[in-house]
Amino acid sequence: MLNNNEKKLMKKLEIKEKKYEVEQLFKEKRSEEMEALEEVFDKSTLMTVYSLLNRGYISKIFGAVKAGKESKIYWGLNHNKNELAIKIYLLHSTEFKKGRLIYIDGDPRFTKVKRDTRSLVYLWAQKEFKNLKLAQEAKVRVPKPILVEKNVLLMEFIGKDGVPAPLLKEVSLKNPAKIYNKLINYIKLLYENAKLIHGDLSEYNIMIWKNEPVLFDVSQAVLIDHPLSDYFLRRDIVNLNNYFQKYGIKVKPVDELYRWVVGNE
Repeated sequence: MLNNNEKKLMKKLEIKEKKYEVEQLFKEKRSEEMEALEEVFDKSTLMTVYSLLNRGYISKIFGAVKAGKESKIYWGLNHNKNELAIKIYLLHSTEFKKGRLIYIDGDPRFTKVKRDTRSLVYLWAQKEFKNLKLAQEAKVRVPKPILVEKNVLLMEFIGKDGVPAPLLKEVSLKNPAKIYNKLINYIKLLYENAKLIHGDLSEYNIMIWKNEPVLFDVSQAVLIDHPLSDYFLRRDIVNLNNYFQKYGIKVKPVDELYRWVVGNE
């Protein structure tokens, strides 16, 4: 039997041993996978990614598959070897203060909004995660959301072996009428079941995977009681109609579609 002093000593040794294991894992992950990230991201973002690695949400991180002014998306794997899309919002981006507040102001989910860039980026990541969950629950095909922490969002990777699914604008549709009808049905499902309007729907944020459309980039989506919801809904409908008219299919009039979506017809 150990006396109290011996038990305390054993406890200290266990803590030191665990700390050493974590430090070694930290160094290993950084040397194998994080060197490229360290050149791009700040310390806070790197610590968030390290935490997700150490907690098992991410097993491997590979190269960036998409890069924009506001975020970068990396291909990764989880501990079950399932492919992940790791979306990292840039904390130094100035874009979040340019035209983003109109999608936040008036949203009852975010009533107290700090106007510094870091707070806006964190909120934007939370907003996209919540919108993805609402869309998925509404039976709209979107990347399955997994986790959001600070400015890092984990979600299902749409594609295979690190190659993302093509955008709508990049493919030649065999049955454009089918895809058009599916998309206008998604607009209605979002409105009725999720109480959401995408707000920026176009051929640039729709992927085609296994002959089915997948909506993404839903961070700007707003609730239907947002002050500009009618404007955003009509814009989504106009964008879809303009694109699919190029295929020569007969699209439905904007006013008719609008009334159908909101339930007035």
